[in-house]
Formats: sequence, structure tokens, C-alpha cells
Amino acid sequence: MYWYHAETKHSYYSVRSNPNAMDWALQPSTYKTYPNSFEKFELDSQNLWHGIIYYAASISIKKYYPTGTERFLRVNPSAGALYPNELYFQARGIEGFEDGIYHYEVQSNRAVLLYRLKEGEGVEPYMGYETAMQGMLFLVSAVYYRSSWKYKNRAFRYCLLDAGHLLGSLESGALLMDENINIVYDIKRRELNKMFGFGSREYFLSGAMVATPLEEKVKPIKFELIYVDGSGTFEQNEHMEIAYRQTSHLLEKIAESKIPKFDYEKVRFQESILKRRSQRGFEGKPMTKAEYLKVMEVINEPILSDCDEELELFVVLNRVHHMPMGLYHKGKLVKNEDLSQRAGYLCLEQYSLGTQGAMTFFLLSNAKNYQALYQKAGIIGQRLYAISTYLEIGCSGIGAYYDDEVNAFLEQEGMVLYALAIGR
Repeated sequence: MYWYHAETKHSYYSVRSNPNAMDWALQPSTYKTYPNSFEKFELDSQNLWHGIIYYAASISIKKYYPTGTERFLRVNPSAGALYPNELYFQARGIEGFEDGIYHYEVQSNRAVLLYRLKEGEGVEPYMGYETAMQGMLFLVSAVYYRSSWKYKNRAFRYCLLDAGHLLGSLESGALLMDENINIVYDIKRRELNKMFGFGSREYFLSGAMVATPLEEKVKPIKFELIYVDGSGTFEQNEHMEIAYRQTSHLLEKIAESKIPKFDYEKVRFQESILKRRSQRGFEGKPMTKAEYLKVMEVINEPILSDCDEELELFVVLNRVHHMPMGLYHKGKLVKNEDLSQRAGYLCLEQYSLGTQGAMTFFLLSNAKNYQALYQKAGIIGQRLYAISTYLEIGCSGIGAYYDDEVNAFLEQEGMVLYALAIGR
């Protein structure tokens, strides 16, 4: 997928010669709402199965402005607060849900019953499972115009990163009920897109499961849902549509079966999930070495998935007590100097983040499965948000950076996927 990545790079010249110009008359909605002819059930965060969804994708705060406008922030972060991703799921044999296919309606915190399961059928075969799965099977989609309205051709990157953040948020929700989540990238996208009535405006990117296999075989479910608009306004973006089609078939894949181990105090972790915010700037205060070690421990835990693409993680340490300043790779210091100004410049000159933060992260990859590797970067980013908030440290995801200059700085040729900064 190198052509798409290469064509959507930022440079010092490109961001000045071709700035994003948004047509506010075409601003899309960030909510998808099914008609009231579908049954809808309000989620109860005290129900553990409901809680997985509630602590992964719900609205966590409402902000009111003097102009009379409102802004709703969610548990999961999103580039520009545009939230291009939607969450669907199958429930089977669990408390609080009738066996069926659902959509999570974020605005009202309700589960919308799209289809009741009949005996012997389910979405399992579309996700690579031959037998019925007791629990929840998730599907993550993107309503791409929500992001391309602002970010134009580069928006496919953000749809994937934000999908990864949503998967990472599901991981956090599952941890609250002492369960692990398994990510599934090799899903039958074309068949699922058609059944769910997406047309050309929405498409599935990945799946996940918190479930245990049963003995009975299951056949592929067959239904056709009505088309429901997820953005209100729309402009086609051929770059994104071609990029999606060309990256929808996985090439060689290697699964990750190692189970991650996290050491969170559950009540405190649950509270921190709802407190998560994206930091707009840092005050230049340092972190402790113990905090640094805890952060690195969490983000380097394995991610259970059917396609574990290799990512390279580089960290610029600006302010960590008892740690030399400089660039680190795999825990080793490779450049021992004050690189804080350079890190801020590389992050599209967002010095209040890359320079004033205690640590700046850059994620790269040369792997082939573009959708999987990009979403993995988003999962790592979400883990960074989770541990930072838990430790009462600020975090900010940075999807815009000078791509080639980051490569030159790191002396690496891989695709630059993501930058993040943490600090106080």
C-alpha cells in the first residue's frame, strides 16, 4: 500500500501550499441512528457485558460553550473529534442481550437490535470461526466522509488509527470483566458490507471477540439491512475507496497467541477510562523513571490477533528523572542529546506537545497488511492513553507529522504511522 501512503505524506512545503479548507456547509454528523422501527435497549454500565461497550465507545463528557454550542467527547479518542468509526456486535448466550446482531447507538447509549439470531446461524463464519461462539463478536466500520471532510485523502490513515483506538478501548472494557479480547482482521468485508446495507459510504475494517467456542457448528447468517446514512452529508473520495479495496485482502499473516498481562487496580482503572482526554499542550514537567518503565511495559505487551504485523517503536525522552535525554529504540539509547525541539518540529511544529511533553513516540512499519498494521498502531496508542490516564499523565495522539523528515531523523525507511506525546 505504499502508493497511498506516499501520496498522503506531509512535508513542510505541502502543509503550506495545500492547507485543508473545510466546507462548513457540508460538515458531517458524527452519529449514526437507526429508525425507531428497530428495537433499542439502553445500556446499563453495571452489567458487565454492557460495560464492555459502555467503557469502549460511550460519551464521557459534554462541553458547553458561551456561544450556546455543545461538544460531546467520548471514551475513545479520535482525530479532530470526528469519530468516523461505528461499532456493531453479535451477542450469543450472555446476560443482558437477546441473541442477535446489534449496532451501538452512541448518542443515546443504546443497543439497536438489527437482527435476531435463528438457531444454527451467526456471523462466526465471516470471522473465521466454524463453531458458534458464546459471548460477543464485534465488528468495527468506518463512515469515511466524517474524516475525509477535514483531512481529505489522508483520512484513510485516521479511519484506521481511530479503529485501532476503538479496538484498544474494547480491550480496556474487557479487562474490567477479567477477559481478553482477540482482534480479527481477516474478515469477509465484501459480504458483511453488503448485508449491513452500507452502500459505498461505510465499510468494515476489523473485528474482535470476547467469547468462548461452543461445540455446535454454525452456518453463515444471511440478511439484508436497509441503508442508513451515517454522516448526513457526503462527498466521494476515490483515493480512500481505492486504498480500502486494495488493502482489504490480507497477505501472509502470523497470529499472536500470547496473552497480555496488565496490572491495573480495577476500580481506579474503570474511573480513569472515563477521565481520558486528549492533551492540548504540556507544561514541560518531568516524569519519573518508574512511570517511564510502567508505560513501556504496558505498550509492549502482546496484542492477541490473527495478523500481528511488526511495528518499530522509537521514543524521544525529553524529561524523565534519572534517564538520559535522547532517542531510544527497543529500550536502548541511540542518540544522547536534547532532541525536544526537533521532536516538536517533526510533529508539524506542535511544540507544546512534542517539545514540552516528557516523551514523544514515533511508530513505523514495513509490513504488508496496511489495515492491520495501522490499526495495531492505534491499539498501541490507546494503551498509551490508558496507562497515561491511569498514572495521571496527559497524552495526545498526533496523526500529522513531516513523514520523510521523521524517517531521516530516525534513520529508518519504514512508513511512519503515528506519533504520540505524553507528559504533564
